[in-house]
Amino acid sequence: MKERAVTLFCALGALTLFIAMFVRREGGADTRNDIPRPTSVERRGNGYNAAFAWLNAEGIRSISLRERFERIAAVKGLPASGNLLVVTLPAVGGFNTGEFLPLDRWVRAGNTLLVVAALSDTPDWAFSSSGVGLSDLNLLTGLDFETIESRARRINKSRASLESAALDLHALAAPRRSTLVPNRPHPYFRSVAEAIALSDYASQPWTVKVPYQGFVLALARQRETGEGVLWTRPFGAGRIVVSGFGSIFTNRALALAGNGQLLANIVAANVGEGGAVLFDDAHQGLGAAYDPQKFYSDRRLYVTLGIVLGLWLVWVLGSTRLRVPVVRSAPPREAELVRASGGFLARVLPRHAAARRLLGHFFSRVNERARRRAADPPWEWLARHPRVAPADLARLKDWYADACAARRVPLGALYNLILRMDKATA
Repeated sequence: MKERAVTLFCALGALTLFIAMFVRREGGADTRNDIPRPTSVERRGNGYNAAFAWLNAEGIRSISLRERFERIAAVKGLPASGNLLVVTLPAVGGFNTGEFLPLDRWVRAGNTLLVVAALSDTPDWAFSSSGVGLSDLNLLTGLDFETIESRARRINKSRASLESAALDLHALAAPRRSTLVPNRPHPYFRSVAEAIALSDYASQPWTVKVPYQGFVLALARQRETGEGVLWTRPFGAGRIVVSGFGSIFTNRALALAGNGQLLANIVAANVGEGGAVLFDDAHQGLGAAYDPQKFYSDRRLYVTLGIVLGLWLVWVLGSTRLRVPVVRSAPPREAELVRASGGFLARVLPRHAAARRLLGHFFSRVNERARRRAADPPWEWLARHPRVAPADLARLKDWYADACAARRVPLGALYNLILRMDKATA
């Protein structure tokens, strides 16, 4: 019974250690080593869950879009116009060529595309993706972007200017703040004096290249560099808005300065009656087939875990032992002991010493038979004995001389000779 209690205690300790190491408070596996992505379900700093919940609380329908743009027009309950789609770059999943034409038609029908691109700031999730894919940004917005360094090179500025714009990619000790300030009064900046973006790595300013057809309006600039960071352009009956700050509406930045008010103004100006705000989660790694909130709120998950845990405890308590069974080996036989002792003595005892001891015991037995009191070898008595062969006696004398001189003696042949002479003199 005591052994079972110890087993149960150790099993519960192992289970507690597993939960502490691999299970988060949210219920999923511990992914602290993974950089969180900007999705509407992410509650950590890089996510949009704060903006998503806030909009829903204000009565504005918010949707986590987990399908590609081919099906954006088929979203259930979505009106044909008056909607806002928030796309964050860089994305985890690439954009398919077939997505851009349905998205083009959807925006032209009277909807707004808000592209939040980490150009002039560098949050950790953007740095881990090696920066914004300019081809995706160009296909989504129809605008070309370039760094200040590229623009300086294009207009042949001095080498000093180029070197001063070099990008340092070392991580910052604390997030660096960049400030967005409006260029002129605009509905987006009602009650907004500035907005703050956060960079975990050093960043460089970008600028937009005016397209050949149409125009783009720079709504705001970065206070530290004077370069534009918020642009807008009409697109059919809809509109495209591009932010050069990718962190401006994330959980950790939404409450800074006028960030939340800026988002509220953009939503108020572009979302019509019955419209919705869609967050592009599909290209950030969340597919329609996987919903972590539904997965961890499903009762069947915990019933299954309870059954598995119960079976595991039954197996631990019923089929395992902490104490290793004692193996009782049979005691060695006499012959094995003699063989082991002989092998040991044969390895450590010189041959000439063993030969002298064998001859000494033999001479003692012969002296007892001859009733001699002397301790020297009984050579005369053995020579007169009728059953002792002279050749055996001569060989015995030679081996005796070799043993006394510490020379090599064949122990096996000596032992057999002594046995034969013992029988002859018995």
